[in-house]
Amino acid sequence: MTAMTKPRSRLGGRAARRSSRSAPKFDMLPGLTRALPTCEVMDPDQIARIDAASMDILENVGVVFRDEIALADWRRAGAKVVGERVHLDRGLVRDLIATIPADFTYHARDPEKNVRLGGPHSIFVPMTGAPYLRDLDDVRRNPTLADLAMFHKLSHMMPALHSSAHHIVEPYDHPISQRHLRITYSSMKHSDKTFMGMTTSPKNGEDVMEMCAILFGEAFMDEHPVTTGNCNGNSPLVWDETMLGAMRAFCRRNQPVLCSPFVLGGANTPASVPATVAQLNAEALSALAYTQVIRRGCPAIYGHYLSTVSMKSGAPMAGTPEISLMNFMIGQMARFYGVPWRTSNTLGGAKTFDAQAGYESATTLSAVIHAGANYIWHSAGWNEAGMHCSVAKFVVDAEQCAMAHRMASGPQWGDFEQALAAIPDVGPGGHYLGHPHTQENFQTAFFMPDLFDNNPIGQWVADGSKEITERALAYARRMLDAYEEPRLDEGVNEALLDYIARREREIPAADALNQDF
Repeated sequence: MTAMTKPRSRLGGRAARRSSRSAPKFDMLPGLTRALPTCEVMDPDQIARIDAASMDILENVGVVFRDEIALADWRRAGAKVVGERVHLDRGLVRDLIATIPADFTYHARDPEKNVRLGGPHSIFVPMTGAPYLRDLDDVRRNPTLADLAMFHKLSHMMPALHSSAHHIVEPYDHPISQRHLRITYSSMKHSDKTFMGMTTSPKNGEDVMEMCAILFGEAFMDEHPVTTGNCNGNSPLVWDETMLGAMRAFCRRNQPVLCSPFVLGGANTPASVPATVAQLNAEALSALAYTQVIRRGCPAIYGHYLSTVSMKSGAPMAGTPEISLMNFMIGQMARFYGVPWRTSNTLGGAKTFDAQAGYESATTLSAVIHAGANYIWHSAGWNEAGMHCSVAKFVVDAEQCAMAHRMASGPQWGDFEQALAAIPDVGPGGHYLGHPHTQENFQTAFFMPDLFDNNPIGQWVADGSKEITERALAYARRMLDAYEEPRLDEGVNEALLDYIARREREIPAADALNQDF
């Protein structure tokens, strides 16, 4: 039995109850099944306009596929190929994306942590790719493999996070050319939730697939999604050899990829929300269609990264109204095509975990929940436009996702009659604090955040006047002290380490530690 499922003994007394309420709770929440209506900002005619504009882009402008294998694949599929530019007939596109599953289940190392994706089913996934971290002392510095392991442990323990992702932070103390092996192993070793696989090159993608086959079995993988790749487009309208090769590595093994145009609104898209969505939609559809050229019926996810660009500095911005509007629109387009979709969550552009970071993150979180997103990535830690992952923000973001999980699940009616029966018992002018129904349900009826301080100011001062960053870092330390590793099978662990050792002998590492990325 793992730390996630270990039963807790009941202790009596007020102090024990207070201690129980303040102790970290590690049981993973089930995947979110949304019960809230989605925010629909476009009417059917406007959806049709976006679809028609995107299909016109695909047919008449075309999309560049800088990859000889992909160009040959498209020729065989019946597309018009002129040099590197592929012109996709709308009928061909619709035929191909119709074979993408509308929903599927991710299979985790612990089957109790399997999660469904698509339709009303959503999951929260931590951020990835930060070249810096703000550590347990809130110091901004370069990360190491130990820091990556720390974030994977926190991902394992935070209830609302359904994945350990992959390179939450970049481990600078390991050669770039070999990093993907250690990153994948850390994801597998320190958590038994689903995880992401590196797509930094076609061969790196193949390595991830081989390691997944060791962990889950080749035959099981061929029938069950166990990991997720991400393939970023080069907006406007370009897919390159690196991403397409990695996409083939995943799709051939029936593993889903996020087909993600990288939007910097106003810089690599038109300075218009609807026109940006039309271009992004065309880019995403071209990649989604290609996944089905690689392997019909393999799962794939409509992806994107959304940011708008400050015309003052050229820097990407987070939490702007246009990003929310685009999320609403993209959600409608993904549902129009019947495919799952990915978005980014709790994004902050602030340099510290301050009010700006909180406002930006809360705005984004609210929008993606009401947009009906499925794969909700970058859900914990993202700040400074993704340049660092903050430990403090990581745990607070994760708790915010737990709150969003509660809200998006909708009102719970299971004890409605019993609660109503308390009203005549209490009567006019009374209170419910001592009523048996309240005593039985007070810990679950209303969400009580662990990381927000709602005490009177006198109590807050007596407790040291601690602000959110200090409280969050103390909480993270307590969690890490309580961490119990969900141990890998010894034979599987040895096979993974043997594979890593062999590949590290084969992959040149000279000067890699001195490279930028």
